[in-house]
Amino acid sequence: MSYRAPVKDMLFDMQHLAGLQTLTEQIPAFADYGVDTAQAVLEECAKLNEDVVAPTNVEGDKNPSYWKDGNVFTSKGFKEAFRQFAEGGWQGLQHPAEYGGQALPKTIGAACGEMVNSANLSFALCPLLTDGAIEALLTAGSDEQKSTYIPHLIDGSWTGTMNLTEPQAGSDLAAVRTRAEPQADGTYKIFGTKIFITYGEHDMAENIVHLVLARVVGAPEGVKGISLFIVPKFMVNADGSLGARNDAHCVSIEHKMGIKASPTAVLQFGDHGGAVGYLVGQENRGLEYMFVMMNAARFGVGVQGIAVAERSYQHAVAYARDRVQSRPVDGSKPGAATIIHHPDVRRMLMTMRSLTEGSRAMSIVAAAAYDAAHHHEDAETRKQNQAFYEFMVPLVKGYSTEMSLEVTDLGVQVHGGMGFIEETGAAQYYRDAKILTIYEGTTAIQANDLVGRKTTRDGGTLAKAVAAQVEKTEGELAARSSAASQSVAKRLKAAREAYLQSVDFIAAQGKANPNAAYSGSVPYLMLAGNLVAGWQLARSLIVAEDMLGEDAEFMAAKIATARFYAEHILPRCGALRNAIVEGADSVTAMALDSF
Repeated sequence: MSYRAPVKDMLFDMQHLAGLQTLTEQIPAFADYGVDTAQAVLEECAKLNEDVVAPTNVEGDKNPSYWKDGNVFTSKGFKEAFRQFAEGGWQGLQHPAEYGGQALPKTIGAACGEMVNSANLSFALCPLLTDGAIEALLTAGSDEQKSTYIPHLIDGSWTGTMNLTEPQAGSDLAAVRTRAEPQADGTYKIFGTKIFITYGEHDMAENIVHLVLARVVGAPEGVKGISLFIVPKFMVNADGSLGARNDAHCVSIEHKMGIKASPTAVLQFGDHGGAVGYLVGQENRGLEYMFVMMNAARFGVGVQGIAVAERSYQHAVAYARDRVQSRPVDGSKPGAATIIHHPDVRRMLMTMRSLTEGSRAMSIVAAAAYDAAHHHEDAETRKQNQAFYEFMVPLVKGYSTEMSLEVTDLGVQVHGGMGFIEETGAAQYYRDAKILTIYEGTTAIQANDLVGRKTTRDGGTLAKAVAAQVEKTEGELAARSSAASQSVAKRLKAAREAYLQSVDFIAAQGKANPNAAYSGSVPYLMLAGNLVAGWQLARSLIVAEDMLGEDAEFMAAKIATARFYAEHILPRCGALRNAIVEGADSVTAMALDSF
């Protein structure tokens, strides 16, 4: 089944929910990036991903990347697709013009990121990690490092990786043991093993820029003793040309459940005398710098969840329109009909659609906050948007990826027994989606961040400020006369109240009884994500009702989707509230030996 980018829905979110026009009016750097430019960019991006990248998806799943004699060979079509991706300037879409980028707002970039991930999740991981490397170097790299590496990363001749995980150190980076030995010339020799390195070795670019966490000899124990290093696959000569091979080698790649075409490498540094590394920023501040890369990647992974959900939804709708089985229960057809006529199939498709559209709206609104936080001229506006964006990152990452599992699961279910057969293609989305709740920090890690840094630290002030914005939308809905508005207002109010009671509980228990607070951390994240996504769809309903005369079919679908989410998805917030506020004790009640 072919992929069609949901350009119209993306533009709706940018224009009416994210306030793209306001961004262009208030931020001089974005003056030329209004709705017309966004539409032109999205339509061009859609062509590339529909025509070039999407056709590689099934082939990559059937014939994945493979390792041979230290080299990794990517799936058929990947090199050519990446060449066209790079030549089109898509890697540099959001990055500074001084290094060859196009400096577009993240608001537009997030939508383009969704398209490439919908087209082929395995393929899209390479540019996603490169984006993170660029962000880290822009934040902490020296001027020389920026000019040496960033232009090549942006033009696609080189790609980037993130090297955190080690065999004995998964999410606990305090246990990192890769060591860095200072050299007389100011470089470092790097020794150690890194695992789960996405695109740690491949054949799509001339060079790979590894960003590696390591511990300088004599550094403090724990996370305070970790530094960040650039370790290129090939050394870079003074004139910018590539030199000798560095002592960084891929010794194997993993055989995975999903995203099979994306090479997940085991990298060995220093087996032949030491890999040459260049310190980024200051010693012992590596985790701080890497968090820039991780936050960029976490948002990107959330977008991946939305992307695979969209692809699964499109696949399921196409099948439901085509598959004939059983007579409709209302007798509307005399014989068997296509399964899209059956109420439960409609329920599944509406669940898939509303979850995907709600999460997309949430991500694009968050991207707009990022743009304002980084580029607005008013300091207070920057501060407020930064706080809101940071609150949103665990929701975009955690909720959207968990959402993708539900959607892709339903995608298989819509196909019935055929969904369990690989040839229909529905199963690939389900398999691919599972990694999204794990890498770049599991859902629990996102939830711990939401509880610890984003809720208990300020006593719930920021969390309640978000609820206050939701309440404004409730008021706007309540003032309207339509049945849809009244229904959504009622459910949104109930969800917000469940959320506020959970915030109060988490904030109160955070320090006094941390086990109680963290026992409900993932339910709290899911409640918050559900509420914020539902809030965005509620806002979309208001716009759609006012614009019904301009584009009746699209706007009517928007109204129906928002109402379905409110009536079928938002009620989950009440059950989540009960688990958080009233169920904490039962999480840790059973003796460890009884498991």
